Amino acid sequence: MTEARRALILDFGGVVTRTLFETHDITERALGLPAGTLTWRGPFDPASDPLWQSMQARKITERDYWMTRTREVGALLGEDWTDMKTFVQRARGADPELVLRPEARDAILKARAAGLKLAILSNELDLFYGESFRRRFPLIDLFDVIVDATYTKILKPDPRAYEQVLAELALSRADCVFVDDQKKNIEGAAAVGLPHVHFDVTRPAEGYAQALTMLGL
Repeated sequence: MTEARRALILDFGGVVTRTLFETHDITERALGLPAGTLTWRGPFDPASDPLWQSMQARKITERDYWMTRTREVGALLGEDWTDMKTFVQRARGADPELVLRPEARDAILKARAAGLKLAILSNELDLFYGESFRRRFPLIDLFDVIVDATYTKILKPDPRAYEQVLAELALSRADCVFVDDQKKNIEGAAAVGLPHVHFDVTRPAEGYAQALTMLGL
């Protein structure tokens, strides 16, 4: 078999998975909350989500944003939730299939069929989703490399995060495309010369099409 010489590198949350903004109905049913209880919409309605705007302005981190939402949702149930893993697993952890983006599934399978390597570069894969969830996640076994800052403690956009995934892939950066939905992480990729796609979670098919085109598919 010819050795793979190109790779698709994906952020996990929002890129491979559907965002929690998109699955409020699933969350409400899973938690027994009345329909319409969860109103924060992040990138789908930034004007109505001041906390999201603060994150985009880099006044707070992505982890800060989600910990605030985690505590809010836990409080609705009269519980004290102290980690994002609790939120994700209680909201939809029983069925990882509900989380996978259909566009991500199609792109991952197409890339693998074409002989490309696949990698995940995440700031909080197991921190947010949990090891059990990750192990059960559809298609996870197709990934050659997973670099997760839950363990490395090196968060994007630190240049070392991108360099680590490239080193583990053993490929030139020119032969890889990195996909992420957060602008700061895209700026980090640009700073190390890694080809990239700024993924718009409101238009996922376009982001994946662009990435695959850049890889010659």
